[in-house]
Amino acid sequence: MINLCKAIATVCGIGYIKKGGGTAAAAVYCFAWFFIPGFSPWIQLLLLLLVLILGVWTAAVLEKIWGKDSSRIVIDEVAGMMIALLFIPVKIEYVITALVLFRFFDILKPLGIKSMEKLPSGWGVMADDVLSGIYALLILQTLITLKLF
Repeated sequence: MINLCKAIATVCGIGYIKKGGGTAAAAVYCFAWFFIPGFSPWIQLLLLLLVLILGVWTAAVLEKIWGKDSSRIVIDEVAGMMIALLFIPVKIEYVITALVLFRFFDILKPLGIKSMEKLPSGWGVMADDVLSGIYALLILQTLITLKLF
């Protein structure tokens, strides 16, 4: 079971990248979102729910081995990126903007994002990236709605 948790939490090993594992995991999701046809918003929602459940579970299990919020756990970045692209039209400029916005919020952790890490166990691992994804989505949706793109 531990090996399964590691595979899920590291997104098939991406989390073992020493520098930039979170960015790499988010970028892999962007690639899949952009290039896999039929990735409807409803499928995205179902996948997001699955990723959130698996993320909380695997982060809680691996916390006992790797310590609190290990950098090897990158499923949280995938979840945040999934949120940042939710209900966004498929255009390359939107994907790039969503990735930049998400990573900005995830790395700097402003506006209450940092405090989400205080939640217990796997919840804290996932929550800061969820909020980062929400902020990125809100800004991107605003830019698209105001036709600033």
